[in-house]
Amino acid sequence: MSNTPISQQTLRRLPMYLSFLKSLPAEPANVSATFIAQQLGLHQVQVRKDLASVSSGGRPKTGYIAKELIADIERFLGYDDAASAVLVGVGHLGRALLSYEGFHGYGLNIVAAFDADRRLVDTKIAGKTVFSMERLPDLCDRLKAHIGIITVPAEAAQAVCDRLVESGVLAIWNFAPVHLTVPAHILVQNENMAASLAVLSNHLRERLEELPPCRETG
Repeated sequence: MSNTPISQQTLRRLPMYLSFLKSLPAEPANVSATFIAQQLGLHQVQVRKDLASVSSGGRPKTGYIAKELIADIERFLGYDDAASAVLVGVGHLGRALLSYEGFHGYGLNIVAAFDADRRLVDTKIAGKTVFSMERLPDLCDRLKAHIGIITVPAEAAQAVCDRLVESGVLAIWNFAPVHLTVPAHILVQNENMAASLAVLSNHLRERLEELPPCRETG
């Protein structure tokens, strides 16, 4: 395994490799970077470098033992040691994230939810209690939560972000369509649905423009 700092691009590809590896049958037990690259439509040199940055198990001609490579990627990503997170904003999106049972498989455990709406305080969503925002600093400390998930409207996101940082959160998963200002040591991962939709729409438009025009019948 390389000691070179891993790039954000590699980090984004690792879950894709992991998902692919887990979809493979038990036999054969070995898998090569070349095979992974071919199946995922990636360049084999890129895949080889990505895997070498998280695993030292690759061997010439035989590749990796698949289950060991899976364990190495999960260990590197922290999937084998669930990180505690708190979620702020229990609207439709927040409720959906709280109800999603697959996060634990990715090393994430949402331990509590918070909302400014007093009517929601002390209710439960998917077994998780909703607390008032006043409880945020104390519970982040007690629950050792260092990831904050923001699912509030754009106009409230920066204030929520500031409260999370003050409460000891070190990483922000932001679903609000707004740029957040944070200290240098805080990592922000934005999930901008509008931007993703724009990419999809543009791709669709380009593909449709390439199609031959339909001929009228009748």
